[in-house]
Amino acid sequence: MPDPDEVLKGRAGRPFSIPDRHTVLGNPLEGPYPEGLEVADFGLGCFWGAERKFWQTPGVWTTAVGYQGGTTPNPTYEEVCSGRTGHTEAVRVVFDPAQVSYEALLKVFWEAHDPTQGYRQGNDEGTQYRSAIYTHSPDQEAAAKSSRDAYQQVLTKALHDDITTEILPADTFYFAETYHQQYLDKNPNGYCGLGGTGVSCPIGVANADG
Repeated sequence: MPDPDEVLKGRAGRPFSIPDRHTVLGNPLEGPYPEGLEVADFGLGCFWGAERKFWQTPGVWTTAVGYQGGTTPNPTYEEVCSGRTGHTEAVRVVFDPAQVSYEALLKVFWEAHDPTQGYRQGNDEGTQYRSAIYTHSPDQEAAAKSSRDAYQQVLTKALHDDITTEILPADTFYFAETYHQQYLDKNPNGYCGLGGTGVSCPIGVANADG
């Protein structure tokens, strides 16, 4: 992560526009969202493939990609990739809890990537590719930590390393540029660097103690 004197200054406002609606789901990318919906934020490597994992999940109302967990206000993609903003590539998931639980989204998250790799994901290296969960409530925080502990147990049995995922309260989510939003819908054969461990996450089957 960048030292304080290395962090880029950023800017007061978003330096680009974003689309009004999701190209697959048809709903707005940016809130305010309809009453009853909830928000979840995840970082799991390159956000192109990560976003597709979630828009394909039943019960998800909209998704968007952006930058989170850093210091520089309103960063650009190039600035994030420089490693001098502190952000990770993140996916915002807006979901209907009556149709899909937060725990089910956590299962998608854990199984879609390798959460043991630190500042990388597969061949993608850099702080922007770190694994992260940014929570929006005490319940989300508790569920995220419980799922991490449960998944660590099965990963350890499968001889994988320790989970490096950061779990922190959600801070500002900065939407990414238009060409990143729903990238793999616009470019079906585009790059997707996601690769899981092949180990099933036991959410819904067992908790961390049993």
